[in-house]
Amino acid sequence: MSSNNQTQPALDRSDERVRHSDGLAGMFRAFFNRVRSGDLGMLPVAVGLIVISTVFSILNPIFLAPNNLVNLLFDCATVGIISLGIVCVLLLGEIDLSVGSMSGLASAVIGVLWVNSGIALPLAIAAALVTGAAVGAVYALLYNRLGMPSFVATLAGLLALLGMQLYMLGSTGSINLPYASPLVRFGQIMVMPDWFSHLVAFIPGAVLVVVGLVVRARRRAVNLSSQPLSSLVVKAAVLTVALETAVYYLNIGRGVPWMFGLFVLLVVVLNYALTKTKWGRSMFAVGGNREAARRSGINVRRIYASAFVLCSTLAALGGTLSAARLASSSQQAGTGDVNLNAIAAAVIGGTSLFGGRGSAYSALLGIIVIQAISNGLTLLNLSSSLRYMITGAVLAIAVIVDSLARRSRVSHGRA
Repeated sequence: MSSNNQTQPALDRSDERVRHSDGLAGMFRAFFNRVRSGDLGMLPVAVGLIVISTVFSILNPIFLAPNNLVNLLFDCATVGIISLGIVCVLLLGEIDLSVGSMSGLASAVIGVLWVNSGIALPLAIAAALVTGAAVGAVYALLYNRLGMPSFVATLAGLLALLGMQLYMLGSTGSINLPYASPLVRFGQIMVMPDWFSHLVAFIPGAVLVVVGLVVRARRRAVNLSSQPLSSLVVKAAVLTVALETAVYYLNIGRGVPWMFGLFVLLVVVLNYALTKTKWGRSMFAVGGNREAARRSGINVRRIYASAFVLCSTLAALGGTLSAARLASSSQQAGTGDVNLNAIAAAVIGGTSLFGGRGSAYSALLGIIVIQAISNGLTLLNLSSSLRYMITGAVLAIAVIVDSLARRSRVSHGRA
């Protein structure tokens, strides 16, 4: 017995040495194994962004100029927030085709209540968000109680909401928002102070280290394998250097927009809700297998309702910020390619159309890809027809990659 007790610490130390020596090599090996098994994560989007940035910067060096990137981030925030809501419904294998019209109606509500009726701006914004939530609740009712497919319900909603938008704006068709107002300044010119943007860029790496150390200590306490300290430090260092470099470069220009900061904050909050809460786990469970989720005790109807309400509310928020960006509420708000870009951003970013797989960061990365294409083609003075064709091609490639990765995961699981 004493011999076993003496050899056990030696075995533990040997196992620990193996873990540490496996640090960086193990991290890269695990990454390649995930890719080989079909779990591509954000890799296709990252590669796409590198290719797009390289091509457009060669054709026009202004593309990577600090102030141009700042404008790009301003434009990303409005449709990006709408795309966040699309991520929620796509996770369930559903769709909302009315997010563009919902954002346009929210824009009209802001203009009519705030400018025409003289209601305080916070109340007008609250009314727009409540309108979005109410529309989402109607979709949930039609889906849960009447069995109406989300495609049909939201297509009908697209037409109804567009009609309401045109009715509210009346014959003038447009309401100008005060340029000096906080809302318009937030959407057009407000940027973070340099010191604050650097502080924000430092936080993710610090949180990654703290959380990683806590998880590592808990796993070691119960004799489970844990992430090597070296890989944790490398991940945090790479993340911090990348973010600080990006912030430094943006601060050479106008700086980091507050509106983009709000978008990123919403991404982080939704990502936490999807990955760390019971609601989030239920979302993935229902999207993966609705019947299995129901049998396990999940209130499936409530999950669908929460997704539709959240999607429409975020669309209303996106419409509010779009009105701030354009300094007007008009009949064109929410029309054009807003609807398709919001859906395309979620899919291009990695959210599966088949349900059960995706991330809040899909909206962030996807909308940056779409806006980068739009911005680059605009700088080259090319027609919008090319932008539609290229965006469509990128979307088709994203769906093909998702389908192939899904097939690879299925075959890998059987093997």
